Amino acid sequence: MKTICCIGAGYVGGPTMAMIARQCPDCRVVVTDIDEKRIAAWAAGHPPIYEPGLAELVRVSLNRNLFFSTDIARGIAEAQIVFVSVNTPTKTFGQGAGRASDLQYYEKAARQILEHAQADMIVVEKSTLPVRTAEAMDSILKSGRKDVRFEVLSNPEFLAEGTAIQDLEHPDRVLIGGHETPAGREAQQALVEIYARWVPRDRILTTNIWSSELSKLVANAFLAQRISSINSISALCEATGADVEEISRAIGMDSRIGPKFLRASVGFGGSCFKKDILNLVYLAESYGLREVADFWNRVVAMNDYQENRFVRAIVTRMFNTVAGKRIAVFGFAFKADTGDTRESPAIRVCRELAAERAHVVVSDPFALDNARIELADLGAAVAYEPDPYAAARGAHAIAVLTDWRDYRALDYPRIFAGMEKPAFLFDGRNCLDHRALFDLGFNVFPIGKRFYSHL
Repeated sequence: MKTICCIGAGYVGGPTMAMIARQCPDCRVVVTDIDEKRIAAWAAGHPPIYEPGLAELVRVSLNRNLFFSTDIARGIAEAQIVFVSVNTPTKTFGQGAGRASDLQYYEKAARQILEHAQADMIVVEKSTLPVRTAEAMDSILKSGRKDVRFEVLSNPEFLAEGTAIQDLEHPDRVLIGGHETPAGREAQQALVEIYARWVPRDRILTTNIWSSELSKLVANAFLAQRISSINSISALCEATGADVEEISRAIGMDSRIGPKFLRASVGFGGSCFKKDILNLVYLAESYGLREVADFWNRVVAMNDYQENRFVRAIVTRMFNTVAGKRIAVFGFAFKADTGDTRESPAIRVCRELAAERAHVVVSDPFALDNARIELADLGAAVAYEPDPYAAARGAHAIAVLTDWRDYRALDYPRIFAGMEKPAFLFDGRNCLDHRALFDLGFNVFPIGKRFYSHL
C-alpha cells in the first residue's frame, strides 16, 4: 500500500488529503501537524475549519486509510509521497516585509523531510509559493544525502472556500509542474495517476515547475483584479445613477468576459488574494519590472479604497457621526459558507467604526471565535452576538458584510421594530431585497445601486 503524508492540516492539507483518501482507498494517507488541538479535532471527525461537506468527507475514510498525527517524523519516514501544505504568510519583518512570502515554515518542512526520509521520495509543493521556490527545496533536499533521491513537484491548489469539496471532486484543472528531466517526468506521472482516479485526464495539466508555481499567483491576481475592477465601477454607478448589477449582467454576457467575479461588494478578503498579489508585486520589483508591480499594486489599492468608501458612506449617511450609536454587523467571515476571517473586509470596517466611537456588535453563524481574535485589542468597543436579532436590537444601523443565505430569510419587520429610528441598512454584499426593506421603513444603501431613503 502506497503511503502519502501531508505536512500541514489546514484549509488546504486537510480537505485535499480527505478527498485523496476517499478516491484512493488503496493508499494510506497521513495528515500531520504540530498543532495538537487541531489534529485532535480532525482525528475525532470534527474538522477545526468549517467547510460544507468536509466533516462527512473525512468520516468516510477516517481510521480506515485516513489518519491524523502530530508525529511528523514518522509520517515522513513511512511515506513515498509527501505533500507540503504549510502556512506561507506575508512577511511582517525584514526584507520584503508586507509583500514577500514568509518561507520559514516551508524551509523547516524541507529540512524535516531531509532528516527523516527513508527511501526515494516525491515531494509535492501544495503551499502557495513564489516562482522558483522549488530551487530552495531542491537545494535543501540534495544537501548531505546520497542514499535518498528526491524529486520535487509543484501542485498548487485552486480551491475556493465555501465550495472546496466540490472543487476537489470536480476541479476545473489539476496542475502538476515538474523538472523537464526523465526523473521529473516520471514523478509527474506518478502524481497524475493518483488524481486520474477521479479527475478526467484532459483536466490534468503537466507543465514545467516554474510555470506551475507562477500560475497559482497569477490565477488569484486575475480573480482579484476582476473584483477590484467592478468595485471601481460601483463608485461611478453611485455617482451617475447607473446600476452596477445591470452593468455586470450586460458585460458578463460577453463571451470574451464571462459573468464570474463581477459582483460588486465591500471588497475581497481571504487568505490568498491580497497575499498573492503582494507577492507578485514583490517578485516583479525583484526582477526590475516596476510598471508590472505598479499595475498589480493598484488592484490592492482599489480594494482598500472600497472598504474605506463603505465606512465613509455609513458615517456620512448617518448625519456625519456614529459616535455612541449601535451598529450591528451581519457577517464577519470574508465570504459565506466559511468561518475564515483572514483579510476579511469586516476587520477594517469594524475597526474604523470603532475609531469613530460607534458601539459595534458583530454577528456571524460560524466566525465569531475568529472575530474575537481579530478584534481583541478593541476591547469593549466591540460586542459579539450569535443571534442577529439580538445584535440588531436597539441598533441605529445594520451593515451586511457577509452574504450568508440565512440573512435573506430573517424577519426584517421584527428587526425594524426593535431598532432605533431612523433605521439604516448598509448592504455591503447586495444580497437583500432593498425595495422591500425600504417599504418596511429602512433607509437602504447598497453598493453601486440606487439607494432608498425616507430622509
